[in-house]
Amino acid sequence: MASNERISAQSSTRDVVATVNTRRKRRLRRTSTAVALLAASVTAALAASCTQHHGPADDGRGELKTPTPQHSAVGPVLAVKIDNAPAARPQTGLDAADIVYAEQVEGGLSRLMAVYATTLPQAVGPVRSARESDLELLRQFDNPTLAFSGAQHKLLPLIDQAPLNPEPPSKATGAYFRGAGKPAPHNLYLRPASLMHSAPGPDALTTGFHYGAAPAGGKAATTRTIHYPAAGFTFTWSPGLHRYLVAMDGTPTVTTDGKRVAPATVVVQNVKMHRSAFHDFLGNNTPYTETVGSGTASVLRDGRAYDVNWQRKTATDGTDFTTKDGKPVNFAKGQVWVVLAQTS
Repeated sequence: MASNERISAQSSTRDVVATVNTRRKRRLRRTSTAVALLAASVTAALAASCTQHHGPADDGRGELKTPTPQHSAVGPVLAVKIDNAPAARPQTGLDAADIVYAEQVEGGLSRLMAVYATTLPQAVGPVRSARESDLELLRQFDNPTLAFSGAQHKLLPLIDQAPLNPEPPSKATGAYFRGAGKPAPHNLYLRPASLMHSAPGPDALTTGFHYGAAPAGGKAATTRTIHYPAAGFTFTWSPGLHRYLVAMDGTPTVTTDGKRVAPATVVVQNVKMHRSAFHDFLGNNTPYTETVGSGTASVLRDGRAYDVNWQRKTATDGTDFTTKDGKPVNFAKGQVWVVLAQTS
């Protein structure tokens, strides 16, 4: 299959060399300000290493304190595959993610990938299985840690060959626990502190995203709904919070401790999807979502919508979002949701 050939090519020696060169270029582009921040981060990491981290009670219902940002020297981001079936909600730790990717899976349902770099919450979940598309999406990060519940057995060798650090329960037994109040498989939770002692900091977010003042133009847009065949996401602008309130399948999205999930920026990225070589136990084909290439997108921030272009030249690159005249599009500071929607 074409999708398997792509993953095999990504694991070749030539691709590894390209990855190393790309990472070197990123490091050379860091400014003196970033160096100063790095020094401060190292100090914070040393302090954090002397602090014992405690997870929540194993009830999975979110007796969590407000997470405190913890920064260290630049290291890998933590990416967690999060269950998004109705039985899995409310989720835990979703509000602490820097980036949340919404992906279409079998049967037209949705799943989330939450990326953590500036804050590690006490718990995240429910954790679910990985997909082939995740390997391409995660290539933009430097050796990311991927927390997932498992994967189809034919996909596991591809995960092992990918340039990431896989951490399923079979490998990191003590990092996971089963919570009460939800039936399996919707009750598996992760303690991030068991995988990394501190968050790597914002420099680990090698996504290509730009943050700053809003671009000129745009149009007023207080709400936006994106439909998958069997799932839906609605983002509603809240002037009071200066954030977008998330609703999934028509229900407001809250965490287990009652917090509304409210990103500062929402990106609806139009991408190509095709059948992969994999399927679920019911025989439903797993869609492969292409995040390398180019296309159109809509960026929502400050209650306005901007029609933009996106481009990701290679898997090791971040994604550039630009206006029609080629200028970079700034995101608002805060959490970013990227909804990967099939190109019509």
